Amino acid sequence: MALDFTLVQLRYFQEVARREHMTEAAKHLNVTQSAISTAMAQLERALGLDLFIRQKNRSVVLSPAGKRFLTEVTPFLESSDALGETALGLSQSLSGTLTVGVFSPIAPTRLPLIHHEFEKRYPGVRVNYLEADLEELQRAVLAGDCDIALTYTLGVTERFDTFLVDVVEPHALVSRDHRLSRGGKPQPIHLGELAEEDYIQLDLPFSRQYYDELFRIAGVVPRIRHSFSGYETVRSFVAMGHGYSLLSQSVSSGTYIGLKTVDVPLLDDFPSIDLAIIWPDDVRLNRRSRAFCELTKEILGPVG
Repeated sequence: MALDFTLVQLRYFQEVARREHMTEAAKHLNVTQSAISTAMAQLERALGLDLFIRQKNRSVVLSPAGKRFLTEVTPFLESSDALGETALGLSQSLSGTLTVGVFSPIAPTRLPLIHHEFEKRYPGVRVNYLEADLEELQRAVLAGDCDIALTYTLGVTERFDTFLVDVVEPHALVSRDHRLSRGGKPQPIHLGELAEEDYIQLDLPFSRQYYDELFRIAGVVPRIRHSFSGYETVRSFVAMGHGYSLLSQSVSSGTYIGLKTVDVPLLDDFPSIDLAIIWPDDVRLNRRSRAFCELTKEILGPVG
């Protein structure tokens, strides 16, 4: 006997299960809360199952039956999306909307290049961006606020799948007038050579812990003079000669104050960072996301 439920009800169910709240799911789907409640009641009635355990504050948790049902619904909806893309001819001409999260320090220097080329190749796709730190991006991807995210893989768990774009090595950052600058052509050093100088810290979740680990490996206790969450603020303070910093992304352009910094390679045996695109491990990438992954690697990935 065929069961009387719809794809819309299944998508509503998936969103409520993800957010564990009827009202929050309604906001994300841009529908009324009553529409969500009605759809869930109809779905439960059609299945003859209680999918949720409802709380007094409109929050919900999946029942045991709901958890089992979700494991079946997710791949079914992914297959439905793939079928829809084929029917619309997306294999030949991509269209639709794609929301991409981007790690804040990467966005100003890397994202315009990617977007410019993507827009030329796939004019039918409207791309929206969410700029955030590593921790916020991971939450946004899991919550469905963005389809994929271009980020460093610091703190990334088994809940994500990844598409490797590049491997990035850390470096020290100094001013043009610094003794190690050597006219913009610095020689590689050990981090210990900067131990007695003031350190300008990039204070972002996961990034800070990574650089702290580099100091631990080098046996150096940094003399933290300033701590900023803004990538460009760190670069500007370094450019003015207020101290050095540790960063992973190389930027050849000047700072907001018009001065340039110099990247100093490090000789220490430090762990590198993967620059990658991430998405939830239980989600299959659509064609728009795959196209963005491939183009990003083409533009940012290693040469040769």
